[in-house]
Amino acid sequence: MDKPLEHYWTKRLADLQQTLEANNFDVYTAADSAAAQRIVMDEILPKCGARSVGWGGSMTVAGTGLFQAVKARADIEMVDTLDKQVSAEEFFERRRKSLLVDLFITGTNAVTEDGQLVNLDMFGNRVAALTFGPRHVVVIVGRNKIVPSLDEAMFRVKNIAAPANAMRLDKKTPCVKTSYCDECKSPDRICNTWTITEKSYPKDRVKVVLVNQDLGL
Repeated sequence: MDKPLEHYWTKRLADLQQTLEANNFDVYTAADSAAAQRIVMDEILPKCGARSVGWGGSMTVAGTGLFQAVKARADIEMVDTLDKQVSAEEFFERRRKSLLVDLFITGTNAVTEDGQLVNLDMFGNRVAALTFGPRHVVVIVGRNKIVPSLDEAMFRVKNIAAPANAMRLDKKTPCVKTSYCDECKSPDRICNTWTITEKSYPKDRVKVVLVNQDLGL
């Protein structure tokens, strides 16, 4: 067989799409990050009629260029929760406002082969929006986030995603030095609120874009 790895990932993503759809998610598959951007801009945005967009902090989403693409749209109000120059009060106010947008765009820390989205948040705005508030949610998922089970999802989050994010954000947590979770009590701890999203409710509210590419942490 030519290109066996390509066939491998095509098969795995197709199987995961079916599983997620059985869990009431609206699922799309993209060949790469550029295709993921096109799916959101050309299919999902028009389909849901969104006029306001909010964001969850996500290296995966950043890798698609969606932030810049949405910002360029004059017909869409964008709640910029990624601006690091604002005051602490404005920082939290924008995150509260983003819970009432038409479309919230984020990533996920892990997705299981059973079709569960598994996330662990610092402030809670990202997982809050995933659970309730915005009329529609888009979750961009790189193939590196796929794990066999809930246990492995939680291990991945605590021992890969969280330490790497703590390093990225220059946090002063033990995992920055050790590279694995120490169940710390640090003031800088970013692991505060778990969510496990087993199904989308209402049906198709949560739209998952599976990307045949490693993206994010």
